[in-house]
Amino acid sequence: MRDNKPPKGGLFVLGAAAAALLLCSCAGPSISVEKKLNSLIAAQNYSGADSYLDDVKYTQFGGKNAVLYYLDKGAVEHYGGWYAKSDRDLASAEHRMEDLYTKSVTKMAGMLILNDNTMPFAGTPYDRVLEHILRSLNYALRGDVDDALVESRKVELFLDNLNADAGKSNIYKDDAFARYLDALYYSDEGMNDDARISMDAAKKAYGWYAADYNTPMPKFPPLDQDQIDPGTGELVFIHYNGVAPRKISKTVQVAWGDALVALKQDRQEENRDPRVGNALRAGFLGNAITVAYPEYVQDHFSIVSSDVLVDSRPAVDTQLAEDISAIAFKSLRDNMPLIMTRAIARAAVKFILAKTASDAAADYCDKKFGTGNMGDLSCRLLSRGAAFGLAAGTEVADTRCWTTLPSQIRIAREELPAGAHDVTVQFRDAEGAVVMSHVFKDVVIKPGKRTYLAFRTAL
Repeated sequence: MRDNKPPKGGLFVLGAAAAALLLCSCAGPSISVEKKLNSLIAAQNYSGADSYLDDVKYTQFGGKNAVLYYLDKGAVEHYGGWYAKSDRDLASAEHRMEDLYTKSVTKMAGMLILNDNTMPFAGTPYDRVLEHILRSLNYALRGDVDDALVESRKVELFLDNLNADAGKSNIYKDDAFARYLDALYYSDEGMNDDARISMDAAKKAYGWYAADYNTPMPKFPPLDQDQIDPGTGELVFIHYNGVAPRKISKTVQVAWGDALVALKQDRQEENRDPRVGNALRAGFLGNAITVAYPEYVQDHFSIVSSDVLVDSRPAVDTQLAEDISAIAFKSLRDNMPLIMTRAIARAAVKFILAKTASDAAADYCDKKFGTGNMGDLSCRLLSRGAAFGLAAGTEVADTRCWTTLPSQIRIAREELPAGAHDVTVQFRDAEGAVVMSHVFKDVVIKPGKRTYLAFRTAL
């Protein structure tokens, strides 16, 4: 009498498939972790956010996501005013990003077999620029313009190389706000020619920022660093506003047929893991290729503008200088053809491997149980489900991104008499109502110098 129980081998394959799904689920912080971090930032509980990052360092980040961990840490510490700690952690992120960018392309071959999350997170070009921007402001906010300029020059070198590589292509290849800060720092140091060169570069970048990101050049008076009235200085206020977009994984099912490719959008809820449905669907049908791709979603924030009041002077509005959300969305769109090409190639390879494994398992089942009985059918079903389920279940998009960034950076500049001033900043919603305010007490303005202030809102 034949044993009609499914073979242990089939159960082993199913176990291996489940283990692989768990393995590739370690793809950076979960949605709940990202939202918890941003809720702590919105409450201005930066010490809580900093501690929370330490608590989830190993469970949510791990070695492959060390860059992301240090970027998040550095940003939170920057918002909290711990500029020395922020600089150390952002420097750690910078060194790792540089190392990963110089790795041989051959190290990426494994991406064809599993998914993009098997590779260490190396950051995007604009992540690298924003990391340098925050580091430069770590110094500027402490009044150390010399070291701020050192970081700013790193940005210049990186952007010059990025421009050279990108050529005339319409992608992120320069950063207008970084160039604008360059001009301010050079002006602070009395390097007027360099300041004008950087401001010209900023104007050029803002020229295409207006079209690509709806971010025109901020309308402030010229630098006039050599014509500042005696006894006055300038206040520069930086407003980090909103929350950066998050990435989620979306999938399409691509049918495998005789020159017929049918696409069907998988409308999974973003908080459900689509791999479960993909694995079941592909496991039972065995004729679909699951292709995963990332997509940004923008969480709501209510503050849309801010203004600065000093003494009895008229309020000075902040102006949008960097729309990080717009840059992120467009950069992803620009890279989507390459992302999809790689994803389809991966899925095709995995489909072929799954089909080969399923056919071999079917032969094994026929030999062990005979053809057509319950044991044979059960064996075939389990083996087929494991093979195609593993192929579909391991296909998930890379959703890692720097979510502790703001959505936008706004700036205000105001010439003030030298001396101590109380600076009030009002933060407004779309209707112009004041949502919150903050007072900087006894801000010292030095004659002929700039004083930098910054504040973060995420409401």
